[in-house]
Amino acid sequence: MQFRRVLPVLFVGAPALLLAGCTFENAPILDAAGPISQWERDILFRAFGIMMIVIIPVFVMTAVFAWRYRATSTKSRYDPDWDSAKVDAVTWIIPAIIVLAIAIHVWIFTHALDPYKPIESDNEPLEVQVVAQDWKWLFIYPDQDVASVNQLAFPSDTPLTLKITSDTVMNSFFIPALGSQIYAMAGMQTQLNLLSDEPGTFVGRNMQYSGDGFADQHFEAVAMTQADFDAWIAEVKGAAESLSDEAYDALAKPSIDHPVTHYSSVADGLYERIVLKYDCGMTCAAPAQ
Repeated sequence: MQFRRVLPVLFVGAPALLLAGCTFENAPILDAAGPISQWERDILFRAFGIMMIVIIPVFVMTAVFAWRYRATSTKSRYDPDWDSAKVDAVTWIIPAIIVLAIAIHVWIFTHALDPYKPIESDNEPLEVQVVAQDWKWLFIYPDQDVASVNQLAFPSDTPLTLKITSDTVMNSFFIPALGSQIYAMAGMQTQLNLLSDEPGTFVGRNMQYSGDGFADQHFEAVAMTQADFDAWIAEVKGAAESLSDEAYDALAKPSIDHPVTHYSSVADGLYERIVLKYDCGMTCAAPAQ
């Protein structure tokens, strides 16, 4: 009898204790920092709420049935009707309706959040060319003629237009706090549009396993004020090394836990040559200069 009295307390209290140490800082997908991630978080919550229509009654009925038809009960008898049309209707129709509702919900909002779709803003978007390597990320700023490794800097409240490719195996680019995971593939270019509501530092990484250095293939995404971003560009412009074709070939060699590196200028057409390097199938030679 004492155990039965304690059991409900444990049932409710144990999950609360387990979740007590959890914060949104450890779950950046829930701690949305931009409009895209906020929409994706809301989609997740709404889909979760729809699924609760099934899950909550199942848990309630499990507890009720277990108690009602317990071995010590002398009042309840379980005599099922295996040919019940009502039971079949409940078993199949209700789950089908819920699955259909989730599918429609996710379909509509997934297309509304097309990663190629530009973000409306009063500010001109900042274009950055992204190259996945073993095991690091290269960010080229074509309009500013600078580049950085493992550091993506951009102004807050300014749309960020990313053109993404890979100079190695397939990777997956993801900044959880800003939303939208998208693949980086050799010989192809994918696009991603993001926006940060305010300055902050976020973690970005590769979500597609790519070999020995996969665990350390993350980068720093820094949203700044426009003044701070202009100062950052000026600082990168003063870097000692430029990203020439020779420097790029050296950078493209596999390395693990590569430090943040800045390049004061970038060879003309470098990003386009990286994409075209794999554009002719298995017969590709060295990229044309």
